[in-house]
This record gives sequence, C-alpha cells and structure tokens, in this order.
Amino acid sequence: MTYVERDGRRPRPPVGGSLLYLLMNLPLGIVAFVSLVALTAVGLSTSIIWVGVPVLALLLLGLRGAALAERARVHSLLGTYVATPYRPLPDGSQKARWAARLKDTATWRDFVYFLVLFPLGIGEFVVIVTSWALGLGFAALPIYFRYLPDGIYAFPANEVPWITVDSTVSALPLAALGVLLLGLAIILTRALAGFHARFARSLLGPGSRARRIAEDAAPALVTDGPVAG
Repeated sequence: MTYVERDGRRPRPPVGGSLLYLLMNLPLGIVAFVSLVALTAVGLSTSIIWVGVPVLALLLLGLRGAALAERARVHSLLGTYVATPYRPLPDGSQKARWAARLKDTATWRDFVYFLVLFPLGIGEFVVIVTSWALGLGFAALPIYFRYLPDGIYAFPANEVPWITVDSTVSALPLAALGVLLLGLAIILTRALAGFHARFARSLLGPGSRARRIAEDAAPALVTDGPVAG
C-alpha cells in the first residue's frame, strides 16, 4: 500500500525543535549564501573557457543535496513534511538529464531558498535571542542579582536607576515580568518556526497545483509520517 501525506496542514512545530531550528538558520544561511555566491560567480565567469562547467555542475548537485538535507531538518525539528518536488530525469544521454535539471523550476526554487536563508536567519536569530535573553534574565533575577557588582541590579542602567533591585523581594516583580516574557518568547518562537516551515514548504516542496494533482490521483491513506513505499 502506498502512503501519501497531505502536507497542506498548518504547521504546529514543537518549542524545543523550533528554538534549535531558528538558531541554526543564521550559521547555515551564512554558509549557504557564501557558497552560492562564490560558486555561481566562479562558474559563470569561467564557463566561456569550459572551466566553469564542472563548477556549475557541482553547484547544481550540491544545491539538490542541501535541499534534501533541509527538508529532513524541517521534518525532524519542526514536524513538517516537505515532499520532494523534482521531476523524474529522462532516459537518454547525460546532456538531456542535465538539461532536465536546469529546466526544473524546483531547482531554481532551491536556489532562492538558500539565498534568502541568510537575511531571514539574521532576523530570526535577533528576535529569538533577544526575546529569550530578556525573559530568562528577568526571570532569574532573584537568583543572580546578589552576584552583580555591589549586589545591586539597576534598570535600565546603573547611571539611570529607574528600578533598583537589592533584595529578593524587590526582584520578584521583574521576575514575574520575566516569566511573562518567556511565555511570549515561546509563542513567538513557535510562530516564527511555523512561518519558516510554510516558507520552506512553498519553495522546497511541490507547488500547490502539483500537490493537488498528486493527492487526487492517489487512492492513499493519509498519515502523519513521511512517504513510504
């Protein structure tokens, strides 16, 4: 029996997986952006003397391998299955097979995804680190304020002490605020991860029309797991 997952559901990523996924996006985005720009520039600039042809071929194969790994990362950390969108390669010469890869729109959507991952990862990293740092910093204030210089915490700064914390009791209001901020950070983390899961599914998966055709054509049992033969 063939199992097909309908991946049009709204993603509901877990908190832990979402946090890890979003923090990973910045370093992975940097590597992807630098690799794409460097290999594309070298390949195109030297293709006139055929040196760039194998470079571009390496770029294309690496792009598909990276997209495969990214689909697995989205599935394992965010719980969102992204189906493989590539068209079957034709029988025949290698030239025809490479031409099919280049004409496949899924290849270029992979390229756009990894190009955008860098700026998107910057924004996600800043939002997540800021929200969690504020929440944890305030929530743990009753524990660590006594280890600060002079045993005092001043908010927003020592030079402008609007609020001074010098005892456990005086730290409790800010600790309560920290708990509230942690709750908001959890909501924000899941929301950002859900947005990124939908973004990944739109670029790394089949288009909406292709999904409808595949689902309508298959008398399948809908499951929560990946496609299995």
